[in-house]
Amino acid sequence: MNFTKMHGIGNDYVYVDCTKRELKKPEEIARFVSDRHFGIGSDGLILIKRSEVADFYMDMYNADGSKGEMCGNGIRCVAKYVYDYGLTDKKELTIETLAGIKELVLTIEEDKVAKVRVNMGAPILAPEKIPVLASKEPVVKEPIVVDDKEWEMTCVSVGNPHAIVFLEEPVSTFPIEKVGPSFEHHKRFPNRINTEFVEVINRDRIKMRVWERGANETFACGTGACASVVAAILNGYCNKKVTVELLGGELEIEWKDADNGIYMTGSATTVFDGQITLPEGLE
Repeated sequence: MNFTKMHGIGNDYVYVDCTKRELKKPEEIARFVSDRHFGIGSDGLILIKRSEVADFYMDMYNADGSKGEMCGNGIRCVAKYVYDYGLTDKKELTIETLAGIKELVLTIEEDKVAKVRVNMGAPILAPEKIPVLASKEPVVKEPIVVDDKEWEMTCVSVGNPHAIVFLEEPVSTFPIEKVGPSFEHHKRFPNRINTEFVEVINRDRIKMRVWERGANETFACGTGACASVVAAILNGYCNKKVTVELLGGELEIEWKDADNGIYMTGSATTVFDGQITLPEGLE
């Protein structure tokens, strides 16, 4: 199988061009290639396909083989892939995802994509659509008991579900590996949850770490950064345009009044191309 390893500020995926040939068992292939000891090593697998309603379709799988609706860092890399590898010459693209069709604008430097701005659409705040079991709408500063401790969460969907927790302590030393799994599998999240732990620096900047369902802690999460900025605004902590610091780098997020859309701008990087022999039965 031919593949390309790419990352958006450290959120890395294995990308496969499926515009001419489908993969038979993508869930199992995702688990195999994502393994950082016995596979390629990634946060998951993204297949690039043709679409009947957009320029391309992004088919995403988490490292555990589960289906993903949307990935903000991943979709920027899809845009870079299709332009850099000659599948399109457009500098404005539409990409179909399970979270809807997203509009992207490419910044080209030396004939390669350097940055991508994505219109992520309007945030979803209705608890039943996130989904989360909650007592009010929007779910802002909602108490939740996790590991015998009461926390406050704000819940937002940006095509996939997020619970955002604002910390008084530095996020850099927060024990995310202990608390993250307990949030992910909490009974109040019917489809599990991505959890962002956020430190507010000022009204224009936040620091964030993320525990992603099906992938554990990752270096970055584009939809999580968008959800965190929406949550920070709803809580009155931040302005409408915010720089988000993640382990792998920074994203610029703006929640625009004009169309209620969340706009994310960030880099996309190709790491290497390769071929891998799939285990018997996955070819």
